[in-house]
Amino acid sequence: MTTGADRPRIHFTPRAGWINDPLGLTWRENEYHLFFQYVPGRTEWDPACQWGHATSPDLLSWTESSPALVPAPGRGCWSGTLVVPPGQPARIFYTDVAADDFDIGTIGSAEATASTWNSWTFTGEVARLPPGEDVLVFRDPYVFHDGKTWRMLVGSGRTDGTALAYGYRSDDLDTWSYTGAAASRPASDSAQVWTGEVWECPQLFRAGDRWVLTFSVWRPVEQYYQAYAVGDYEDGVFTARSWHRLAYGPCYYAGSVFRDDADMCGIIYWLRGVADPDNGWAGAHSVPHRLELQGDRLSASPTPELLRRRSQPTTIHAGESARVPPVADLEWRVAGEGRRSAIWLGSLQVELNDGLLEVSHGAAAWECPATGDTIRIVLDRGVLEFFAGHAVLAVYVDPAEAEVISVQAGSVTVHGID
Repeated sequence: MTTGADRPRIHFTPRAGWINDPLGLTWRENEYHLFFQYVPGRTEWDPACQWGHATSPDLLSWTESSPALVPAPGRGCWSGTLVVPPGQPARIFYTDVAADDFDIGTIGSAEATASTWNSWTFTGEVARLPPGEDVLVFRDPYVFHDGKTWRMLVGSGRTDGTALAYGYRSDDLDTWSYTGAAASRPASDSAQVWTGEVWECPQLFRAGDRWVLTFSVWRPVEQYYQAYAVGDYEDGVFTARSWHRLAYGPCYYAGSVFRDDADMCGIIYWLRGVADPDNGWAGAHSVPHRLELQGDRLSASPTPELLRRRSQPTTIHAGESARVPPVADLEWRVAGEGRRSAIWLGSLQVELNDGLLEVSHGAAAWECPATGDTIRIVLDRGVLEFFAGHAVLAVYVDPAEAEVISVQAGSVTVHGID
């Protein structure tokens, strides 16, 4: 359990209440706008979610505003996306659900009525599940322009175990037509990576000359991890060429892609399990990650904004120990034959063995593949994010359990974060 002074500083948390999925992160007029699933007045999830709203100049310091979307009694405004059509007001597309029967939603929209994006008006339903489809869920619209027309993906999974994203198209964002399954994969196919029975929050973005489909892997009623496919997209249909897993550990889920102020692609996650009920809040978001496509794999690194907040570094060598700041950016340079290295970060043992990063805390242990000569670790009062090249891993511990670092092999350069 944390205290009020232990609240993460560079990871977004609510002033009070519950948050989960980040939504619609957008750079606009010299500031970022972040939306998120929000339940005020309680520290446990409830289906009557609102769309919370916060702004930031740098992706690390956030100011929370009043909610953007508040549902009618007995309804919930669930996850979706935000688009800014040229010369028109911003539009939100969200999942409208009945709070007592929320698996099959409909897709609603809202339009900004203030330049601050603090005021929105609901504009009605735009899409629903196609007739005759037997599915477990229908939710999480993602809207984008493919260069020719507006497209929408909606996450789903058929009762036969096929995860899929339904496709829709529109010329004006008002009238939408169903175009069939944009992408699908059966849960029985686990080649390269298992991708579940349902895709939550499916999103499609261009990376160089390829397309990347990313989604959260779900099976009733379990949340798993962020996965993705690299492939081709044409006329509303995505064809995967390879499948991969991006996120590991117990925290990352519901990744939301965005473009930063340099027009580079990024992703931000909900961090499960980060909470302080005694002080009235629950839920956090990851620091935003920058994504780059290298061959057919995504690589992830912390937002470059973090570099601007670093203090002067201190390097800790093998055989040495030192206290670390509660908010820090660590660069662990691995060493040894076969790239075998190890550190202790408080009560966490972190090892790298032949390209496998292993993190253990008491009886719990997690692992992910690691590439390169440096593992980046972002520490924020008990939140730890490990950047290992083509994979990321996050855990959360009591801040008092991550105050001292001991290096057994390799070296660690520690930068405090101002």
